[in-house]
Amino acid sequence: MAWAPRLSAGVSASASHMLVRQNVEILTSYLHALPDIQEFEWTHDTRDEILTNVYKTFWGNHMHCFTSEELKTGHLLSHHQAETDPQYGADIPGLPCGHIFRKGDCCYKCKDCALDDSCVLCSRCFNGSEHEGHNVSFYLAVQPGGCCDCGDAEAWKQHYGCVYHPRNIEPRRSDRMIPNELRESMTRTLDCVIDFILDALDESPEETVPPKDEAELGRLVEGRGGPLAVVLWNDEKHSFSEVAAQLMELKGLTPHDAMAVAESIDSEGRAVIWTSHDIARVMYVTKRLSQIDLGVTVRRAQETFYEQIAAVLIEWLVDLMRSFIYGNDGTTLRELVADRLFCARNKDGALAAMNRLPNVNPSKLEWMFYYHTRLWKRPRFRLKDLYITMLSLNHDYKIKMAIRFSSVYNRLMDSYLLVDREAENSVKYFALQLFTVPSIAAHLVKYDGIIDRLHNLIIAFFSDQIKDKVVEPFPKASLSLVNVDSLPFKSKRFMPMFSDLRYICSNPSVQDLIASDDQYISAFLRTCRLFMGVNPNRRMATTHVEYEQEAWISVFNVTLSLSRVVKAYAEAFERASPIMLCNALTIVAQDIVRTCSLSQLGLDDSKYERIVFTQKTFAGVPNDIVKFDVMSGWVSFHHSEHWLLAELLKHVDKLTPEGLQPLGASHLKEIFAQVMTEEDVLVTIEFPTRVLAVVAQIRSGLWVRNGFAIRGQLLHYRDYMLRELCYDQDLYLIQTAFILLDPHAIFLTLLDRFQLLDWFSGNISHPMYEGNQLLMMVEEFLFVLISCLSERASAEKVPLPEIVRREAIHGLALGACSYSELCKRVAERIMDEASFDRALHTIANYRAPEGISDIGQYELKDELYDEVNPFFFHYTRNRREEVEGILKARLTRVTGVKNPVIVPKPLKVTRGPFVDLYKVFESDSLIHIITAGLHNLVLTPPLPESTLPTQSIDAVLDQLMHLAMLGLVETPESFSDKACHVSVAAANNGSLVQVLCNMEFDEKASSIKPKIQWSLDIVEKYNFSDVDVVRKREQAATKPVNDAEEKKRAIKARQAAIMKQFAQQSKSFFESVEDVDDDDEAMDEDDAVPDPTKDLGSCIVCQEKLDSTKSFGALGLVQPSRFRRQMPPGNATYLLESLRLPPSLDDTIPPPPSPEYPKHSEHFNGFISDSTDFGLHTSFCGHFMHVECFNGYTFSVEQRHMNQTQRNHAENIERDEYVCPLCKSLGNVILPVFDGQTYERSRLQTTSQTLSEWTRGMDIELLRTPPDRHLEARLDPAGSGEFTFWSAEDTRYAAGVATDDVHRMVHTVRTAAESVSQQTFHLHGRLPPSDGTVAGGLYLPRDLVAYTIACMEIGQRGLPRTSGGSTLAENLSETSMHTIRSLIASLRKLAALQFPERADGGRSAIRQAIIRRVISQWNQRDQLRLPLFFRDPLTILVEIAAAAPEVLRQVTILMYYLHLARTCLALLKVLADLSPTPVTFTDNNTIPYQRLFGDIRIFVMSIARHSPELERQTAHILRTHGDKFEKLVYTYSLPFLRQAAILTRAIASSPLAHPTNAPFDATEYERLMEILQIPFVSQLPSHESLQSALATWSSNYGVFHSIGAMESSISIEIPGVYRLAQLPRVLDSLFTNPNALVCLRCKTVPTDAAICMFCGTVCCYQSHCCMDEGQRRQGECNMHTRQCAGVIGLYYCVKRCSILYLYAGNGATGPSPYLDVHGEVDMAMRRGRRQYMHPRRLEELRRMWLNHGIPTFIARKLDATMDPGGWDSI
Repeated sequence: MAWAPRLSAGVSASASHMLVRQNVEILTSYLHALPDIQEFEWTHDTRDEILTNVYKTFWGNHMHCFTSEELKTGHLLSHHQAETDPQYGADIPGLPCGHIFRKGDCCYKCKDCALDDSCVLCSRCFNGSEHEGHNVSFYLAVQPGGCCDCGDAEAWKQHYGCVYHPRNIEPRRSDRMIPNELRESMTRTLDCVIDFILDALDESPEETVPPKDEAELGRLVEGRGGPLAVVLWNDEKHSFSEVAAQLMELKGLTPHDAMAVAESIDSEGRAVIWTSHDIARVMYVTKRLSQIDLGVTVRRAQETFYEQIAAVLIEWLVDLMRSFIYGNDGTTLRELVADRLFCARNKDGALAAMNRLPNVNPSKLEWMFYYHTRLWKRPRFRLKDLYITMLSLNHDYKIKMAIRFSSVYNRLMDSYLLVDREAENSVKYFALQLFTVPSIAAHLVKYDGIIDRLHNLIIAFFSDQIKDKVVEPFPKASLSLVNVDSLPFKSKRFMPMFSDLRYICSNPSVQDLIASDDQYISAFLRTCRLFMGVNPNRRMATTHVEYEQEAWISVFNVTLSLSRVVKAYAEAFERASPIMLCNALTIVAQDIVRTCSLSQLGLDDSKYERIVFTQKTFAGVPNDIVKFDVMSGWVSFHHSEHWLLAELLKHVDKLTPEGLQPLGASHLKEIFAQVMTEEDVLVTIEFPTRVLAVVAQIRSGLWVRNGFAIRGQLLHYRDYMLRELCYDQDLYLIQTAFILLDPHAIFLTLLDRFQLLDWFSGNISHPMYEGNQLLMMVEEFLFVLISCLSERASAEKVPLPEIVRREAIHGLALGACSYSELCKRVAERIMDEASFDRALHTIANYRAPEGISDIGQYELKDELYDEVNPFFFHYTRNRREEVEGILKARLTRVTGVKNPVIVPKPLKVTRGPFVDLYKVFESDSLIHIITAGLHNLVLTPPLPESTLPTQSIDAVLDQLMHLAMLGLVETPESFSDKACHVSVAAANNGSLVQVLCNMEFDEKASSIKPKIQWSLDIVEKYNFSDVDVVRKREQAATKPVNDAEEKKRAIKARQAAIMKQFAQQSKSFFESVEDVDDDDEAMDEDDAVPDPTKDLGSCIVCQEKLDSTKSFGALGLVQPSRFRRQMPPGNATYLLESLRLPPSLDDTIPPPPSPEYPKHSEHFNGFISDSTDFGLHTSFCGHFMHVECFNGYTFSVEQRHMNQTQRNHAENIERDEYVCPLCKSLGNVILPVFDGQTYERSRLQTTSQTLSEWTRGMDIELLRTPPDRHLEARLDPAGSGEFTFWSAEDTRYAAGVATDDVHRMVHTVRTAAESVSQQTFHLHGRLPPSDGTVAGGLYLPRDLVAYTIACMEIGQRGLPRTSGGSTLAENLSETSMHTIRSLIASLRKLAALQFPERADGGRSAIRQAIIRRVISQWNQRDQLRLPLFFRDPLTILVEIAAAAPEVLRQVTILMYYLHLARTCLALLKVLADLSPTPVTFTDNNTIPYQRLFGDIRIFVMSIARHSPELERQTAHILRTHGDKFEKLVYTYSLPFLRQAAILTRAIASSPLAHPTNAPFDATEYERLMEILQIPFVSQLPSHESLQSALATWSSNYGVFHSIGAMESSISIEIPGVYRLAQLPRVLDSLFTNPNALVCLRCKTVPTDAAICMFCGTVCCYQSHCCMDEGQRRQGECNMHTRQCAGVIGLYYCVKRCSILYLYAGNGATGPSPYLDVHGEVDMAMRRGRRQYMHPRRLEELRRMWLNHGIPTFIARKLDATMDPGGWDSI
């Protein structure tokens, strides 16, 4: 329905007003009539038409104010403006960035700059700002919706200098006035659009509930008519294939169309899949879909169509917020849309009441918020964009928006908690954008009561006060009890309530309000009281718990969230005065007393009893304490009110005498005494005391019958993330109690709760604790005392940076560790602090990773060990002992003292109420505890049935002595006096000094003897006479002590010798069985030379010695390969790289530096897969096996496959694969070790005969010997000179007849080659056997042997030769040499099978045939009609090595010149293709071209002169590129010399001779020429035979080139170092460039991208969008592997931060080459730290690829696990 607004120029204002209104009415009518017009069928054209009409109505006749060109149909205005006019920009000066994060966008956090952890930057703003040295992390947005906070002054603590959003700039506005007519048109259109959206959503359901029956469907259309629409909703439970299968069955769709609908549902959020008047059919479809739990609704088609229109209108609103008016004004339209949303909706207030909205006439924005749940994914995302853009306008708009959001917050939370089907898309998360803004939070707290509403919401939700899917806004106190088994506790959506409350309370402005008004702390106490004592536990004394409950997990999740809010509330009082703080302390403490004494609602009175006091006596002093038995009573880990009190008490800097003076007090205990009795204080600490005792009992094994659940609660409470928030708070409350009351009362309470009162009173038997349990309880009790009396962080209120530093020091004191390990040693809060990394760099030395599997290590600086306290309260006993050992060893090293004493450091509390904590050491009770404990363990005879472990006794003794030493450090004089004069009844009325003197030389106390002596020495300074009387002297016990020490030394010496011997044996063992991963790491030459004269060891199966009595072979793998790289046509890049190569490839060639930012156009500098050469690579793992054992082993592999049918095995038996039983290398062949010919001692002819003499001799021999007819029948009919019996698909090969074991081994090689050849014709292009031909496919000398040699040579490029070696051949291991020899032996055996009657196996005939081809006239026989230039010279050398190794040297000379000629011809072709492209290059290398080549132009022209066209082209090329031609010839011919040297070394009996005539600084080229005895080209005029051969070859080629008989171009191999794709230096730069990761198949940015490390192509990782739709159903990575590298794949999985290895349908993953700043791999970016390329790891990855080690890597991975498979889906 296309139309135009009826406005014309010159009309009056009233007429204009009327026409605008009329046009808006027409638009309204059009939108309402659209379903009928379109017959309820929604199409993309419908959307375009709606947008066109809305835009026209919006601007009327004023389109020119928005754009100078006509807006195209269906285009959005913001996109049109960006495309047509460069003045429109994304950034509006003066406004925050507001970039809306899409899924997968990179977000940065800077802890140093951000106000809180919710403030983030987009990649553009981060890279445009300064964060050098800051604590920066990044993550990828999991869901869309957040925004960049750059430019928002309230989000940052400090300015970071973003170049795009500078400070103090006013927003840009147009100077032009908007015409009234246009303003009215825009306003009315916006009202029309927003009203239509809301009207369409009025009847929309909040839940995806299908109809119950047909009657319900009938009521939908009753009286209104029209068809029904079945809507299928998106979820995260069902796969695409499940949905597509249902659609194909119900609608008859094709797989492609069904998958398209499924993808639409996933991207849009829903789809109308059925429209019909047939109620029965609609009901059937609905039931089928709902049966598998798919979200489905049925509505009238008209209503559903209206919702679709509403979604388009929402898209239009979002577009307006991004558009400009008058070219550069981007603010006006945003404000206009926001203003219309702030207006009230013209609806009856009854609708608001019905929906339980708080306002009678809510604004349109409030309705939008409320209806958010009724929308689906795409429009919900767009509305989030709209809201975030509104926030960026100015502060007034933020406040307005926050007020309206807050007004419906409760209803939003109702929907989120109870009905939202897509909670991750809820608008509730918009609270994060509002509640973290200080000014907004303060306004909502002060004027909107948001804190009280949140408290009520939490209380009502967890007390299950929910009715009709609505949480009661005003919960009833009488019902405020929780049931941990109720649905609210099982819900996973409660955390945002606590996080919202925490965000609000963390704002400084709100903290001012909390600190100044008691109502806030009182309201929070109501919430805390709800969870007081929740989920209590009682010890199972006689029976085991029947079943393990998991409710405790949910309760701990709630506790964790609540405890963080507790911390935020308490931190508010940092801003309070001492009076405000004391008032809060008394309020909280009194509430705790009322709650714990059951004077008010809170605790479950069915489990908790009223507080009762009883009198107990210790050290002769009675005292009233709370009566409670933790062995029989209920105890809960959860008491949040106590944690709040502890946090408030940490503001000790305000509780000084000066601060308390206005309250008429000088000490904190006087403040408490004003409102509480001593009994009340004991009640206040009662629950923490109970928990500490229960924790000790659980750790001592007294609660084992309570099952694993109680152990899990302990671990979470004490050892995991809750420790600082919960357990440490309990300790701090006990510490505080010591200064509020007489220490005797606290000691007595603790002894009673731990049930150790009798034991410390002298009764060493215990009615409940047995054996080690008693010692563990004593140890836990002493740990509490030591922690309370020595921990100063809270008592002194140590600054947070100092706490961070101290925690890091004590974490590193355990030894050098990685960053991740250190994070496990410290509390979570410490690790999250911005100062943690800075502190770490000041206290530790960093050791960067060097090896491929190393990680970064941090080691504490030596001088900082002086700050380490072995009794640090976060240490476990094991860690304490470990640290103490480290400290003692260091002191011994520094001081020379054999048994040094680690003296504790004094508390040094200088302010606040804890300055009196030292008085605890003056308590007689502490003296009694120490004395009685020492006496019971050392001087009291043990009970007959008691067997206490020595280690536990030593640990407790150590703790007791540490307490005594603390007292001597804190109050040396008074503690010494009491140690001498306080009599302890439990120690036979002896004093502490008497007990220590009796223990000093007691063998039972030998572990603490140095501490005893140190303590007595200190006491002796103040009370010499008292000590001197009772102390024994050293002489009395010198001899026995020395004897004991001597025995210990002897025992330790024997132990050390045994351990040393064991270490040596272990080292020898591991060295002997070390895996061989590649050729470079193969076995040592001395141990693994496969020479029959040397010992080859034993068979790895039967362990019998390998000798000639049984046939044996080497385990190898023949695998297809697309490894060798040919020069791509028309590409100058690789030519330039070749020109830049150094003169020698056997020197170190460093890799190029990684780029800072990737460029998609370069494909990460990967190599084009179309220009690779296909072949077969052979490798040998280094282990041998008898043929008989091999047959048995392969049979056992088949049996294993039959028994483990569900396992994805490492090998594929259909491909004859197996895994080496020793090193787990993959294999599929067994190679012959020797055949009696390969290892003859004189293989190479060493005669002084010149090449000319040898050539003449061969000519005479060939003339005398006629061609062998039997052999000629086995020559390639095409005239190439190849032999058919060496073809992989030779039909004459007798597969089933094995003559001997060598034949059987060779058969495995040929079978593997034949199988690959038959399946890869599309890659190698060699025709299979057909009519008239007997052989075809791959040619083994070229595609197997020569290919393997070439791969070995390529792998050695850029590696320095070994010390003393003259060529790269010395770099190769003997394993590589054996591989080549085995392949040569295999070729010889295959040839011999064709000549069974001949003694030499036909080698002489083959030799003559090869030589005749090389040195005779090419056209003498029809079988040899192709030019020799079309054959690979290295292949001919391989043939000679197999048939006549004695002439290898002479043929090598000929083949070098053949290769040189081929290289020149190929370079001419390459340069001719690049002639329009200038190739500039400056050669800085000093290569002796003149000595090597003479005038290279003469040589080239002599080759080209036989074809006039070629001669003219050559002359032109030499004139154009003559300055660089000799460098190119040098570079491209060097690899052949290297390959020839490898082959020669393999055939020779000893290493190649060193060059004697080459200069000292000779290049590799010169050295190889001399070693191989090849004359230089400059010497060619003196070698007639070479000239003759070259003339013959060139003439033959020239004829072919002239007549155009076939394609005469010759390909050449790239001579440089092979590199993988070049990934950027910094990983996150992959996400900052939107074009860096684009899949070429689906043209989108993949959700999970994988970069091919060979060619740099970006693929979708395990994504349905690029799945192979054929039978194979392979993922894109597998599909690309087939196109790129054949059977192997190597991919960097970007978001997973891992390497994916693929091989023939199997795969494995490995670590990433990226490391973070701490030298660690961050798998899947879980830690969020920036990662940088580690060159050594990347090089190791490259080496694995170069050595064809990927199949073996995968096999080893799969063999070590029970892999389920599915790798082909990636």
